[in-house]
Amino acid sequence: MRGRAQADDTGFAVGGAGRQRATIRELTEPKSPRAAMDVPRDKARWSRRHKRIALGVFVTLTLGGLTAVLWRVDPALPVVSADAIWIGAVEQGTFVREVSGAGTLVPIERRWITAATSGRVEEILVQPGSKVAPDTVLMRLANPDVDVQLLDARQQLADAEAALVALRSGQESNRLAQQAVIAEVRTQYLEAKHRDEMNRELQRKTPGLVAEVDLVRGGQRLSQLEDRLDIETRRLEVGGESAVEQLAAQEKQVDRLRAIVRFSEERVDSLDVRARFAGVLTESSAEEGQWVAAGETLGRVVQPGGLKAEIRIPQSQAVGIVLGQPAAVDTRSVVLEGRVSRIDPAVRDGTITVDVALPERLPDGARPNMSVFGTVVLERLDGVTHVDRPVHASANATVGVYRLDEDGLAERVNVVFGQISVNEVEVREGLEPGDRIVLSDMSEWDDYPRVRIE
Repeated sequence: MRGRAQADDTGFAVGGAGRQRATIRELTEPKSPRAAMDVPRDKARWSRRHKRIALGVFVTLTLGGLTAVLWRVDPALPVVSADAIWIGAVEQGTFVREVSGAGTLVPIERRWITAATSGRVEEILVQPGSKVAPDTVLMRLANPDVDVQLLDARQQLADAEAALVALRSGQESNRLAQQAVIAEVRTQYLEAKHRDEMNRELQRKTPGLVAEVDLVRGGQRLSQLEDRLDIETRRLEVGGESAVEQLAAQEKQVDRLRAIVRFSEERVDSLDVRARFAGVLTESSAEEGQWVAAGETLGRVVQPGGLKAEIRIPQSQAVGIVLGQPAAVDTRSVVLEGRVSRIDPAVRDGTITVDVALPERLPDGARPNMSVFGTVVLERLDGVTHVDRPVHASANATVGVYRLDEDGLAERVNVVFGQISVNEVEVREGLEPGDRIVLSDMSEWDDYPRVRIE
């Protein structure tokens, strides 16, 4: 048999086709007493199924409701300790725009001491911190070459002066000799002239007494001596002019050598390094036995009474600084009032140096090279909404800050800041007077729109 035998209502076994016909019969014919006995089991089976379905629907609806409720409820807010942050209040009133920077106190009058001549440091006479006068010798140098050069210059000067004396003597001898020649020629000229005049007078009184040849020869002699007298006189003049030029040239040579000697003497004298400035020796970089070159710095002398502050302001903040603006210099022990006296036109390392003139009388603790912190007041604006400067605040920018409410909740809001100062910043949009904001760095909580401050 292909299929298992199955009993029908009459008790006979039937195959697959018979089973199908029996099923149809069960649906169309009245139930037999045995079939009626199976009804309660089917109802129980359907009842359990309905319960399972109902339970599934209930669980689904419950989970959906919980999800909806949880979706509507805010997640747990992060808690920030109030002791770990700074809080500032928005105000409206006078806004003081300031810029600041670090700096140092420097002397108004100071002088670097440099080596005028190369040499070896033989002796240091004055130590830093000592008061000095302009002629105070700070140290002594030694350089044999400089001494030799002075001796050579003096020898050349002596030779030049001797040559000048010899030149003057020779020129005077030549002048006298030439004058003697002129005197002799003049004498001969006068004798020839007198003889010629006598011959002509005799010839006039007694014709034929003097030969015509003697008259012609006397005239020629007179003319010759006259020309020679002119020549010798001119020679004396030319010789005198040449002598003056030669003397001038030699005198210039002597003056030049004298200048060289003075320079050499100054070089020798500069081996004794002097302060050349009244004040206090603040630095001395040389040591005994050290060889120093010409122009090398050996120390510095300052006047301790007059100091000024050199403040280095970032170039991005230096716009608006002008001469005469009030400034404050903090020495960590006292705050000194002053005014801007000079603005360096050049930018160095991203900063601009601003000189602040200080009072003449300074506290005892003020010393050169002392580190200070300076603040320059640019302007004062009335009726401006401002707040203490948050950590990440920048000029003319929109920055997110946390604004506090009365319940201790801080909500992140966007605020438009305007002009910025050292400790304050102008508020243009996003905050009102009386609002409180967190000034500290809250970048750790940027992912949370709200935090709780406790």
